[in-house]
Amino acid sequence: MRDIAVFLALIGSLPFILYRPWYGILVLAWLGYMNPHRLAYGFITNMPVVLIVVLTLLTGLLFAKKEERGTIPVTRETIVLIIFIIWMFITTNFAVYSDLAWLQWDKVWKIQVIIFLTMMLINNKERVNALVWTIVLSLGFYGVKGGIFTLMTGGGFRVQGPSGTFIAGNNEIGLAMLLTIPLMRYLQLSTDKKIIKTGLNVMIFLTLVSILGTHSRGALVGAVLMGFFLILKSRKKFFLLILGALFIAGTLKFAPEEWFARWDTIETYEQDKSAMGRINAWWMAYHLAEDRVLGGGFEAFKPGMFRLYAPFPDNVHDAHSIYFEVLGEQGFIGLTLFLTLWLFTWLSAQQVIKEAKKDKELTWLRDLNSMLQVCLIAYAAGGAFLGLAYFDLPYHFMALVVISKRLLVKYKKQKKEKNRDEIKNSNQPDIEANKFKLLQ
Repeated sequence: MRDIAVFLALIGSLPFILYRPWYGILVLAWLGYMNPHRLAYGFITNMPVVLIVVLTLLTGLLFAKKEERGTIPVTRETIVLIIFIIWMFITTNFAVYSDLAWLQWDKVWKIQVIIFLTMMLINNKERVNALVWTIVLSLGFYGVKGGIFTLMTGGGFRVQGPSGTFIAGNNEIGLAMLLTIPLMRYLQLSTDKKIIKTGLNVMIFLTLVSILGTHSRGALVGAVLMGFFLILKSRKKFFLLILGALFIAGTLKFAPEEWFARWDTIETYEQDKSAMGRINAWWMAYHLAEDRVLGGGFEAFKPGMFRLYAPFPDNVHDAHSIYFEVLGEQGFIGLTLFLTLWLFTWLSAQQVIKEAKKDKELTWLRDLNSMLQVCLIAYAAGGAFLGLAYFDLPYHFMALVVISKRLLVKYKKQKKEKNRDEIKNSNQPDIEANKFKLLQ
């Protein structure tokens, strides 16, 4: 039944995508974050659903009007991202584990194509909000589901993500859900409907419970910093302070011993094999990048590299850090491009916030970019302990910031033209009066 339901939903969306290609971006976000085909057990599981949607979208673009097609914005973010993609292609050609690297490259470049299509087609407030809602509901599904599961089981079992995806592990799904909470808050701020606000409150609460249910220490660190900045950046802080206090009090009172036992290892990391394995992997990544300008290429964290570059050669471990993942696989140049991309994204979001404060009509842009900055903080903090450097969601944040800048420029231009027309029209009676005097 699940296979048939997902298949019908997918096939049913294709005519709409042909007619309005931007709908394809929403369907791709749904497939990329909720991964409904991975929740089934039959034929739909291995069907190339993303390829079908992309081909339909591109076909629709061929017949779409010029204004519907849009253009890729040329900004410092998009330029750095293109250079970073080219650099990853170069490193893949010289990767240590060539076959594995090309498999990963195949995933990465497809993700980036979707990101650029997003920047082309999401070009107004309605579409931006539709994309945010799609992301929130797709990942919020796991937040609600995992939160209910955690409450029912008392937190004794770990929440996991959909198998065969970027967010399959408990750490990965924990960070993904964490990054969604600021977007939920944005949607709260952008609506006056009480039922929607209440629904989002429930979703935020259950998502937080679900994050705790992952037992992910990286997500916990990210949650602490995210909570601070979420309150700092939000227009209505009192509600968040009360919610945060109640959540912390409830966690301390009702959380099972398994949670505290795992989190206590943050302080005693020297006795924790998992933590020491990560540190060993980080040193390996540093020495590898020091020795090879191009890094090891995708999938470099393998036994052979540990034997050559790790302090403890037999302690093989995944990167578990966006920074050391990029350093080991793309070298120091790749890491510089990666960090520059996020620095530019942060600065652009700050610029949008500053300009949007001047006009009440742009309050939604201010709220969106404030929450996107909170997302970036959570990604920077949680990502220090989780290997999700190539995950779609942060790049969607970057795309939303770039889109925000373009909409801001468009709004200011339209407002300037409107003011010019009003001044011209207000002067028209004087001009007519002067003409009448001259005729007399």
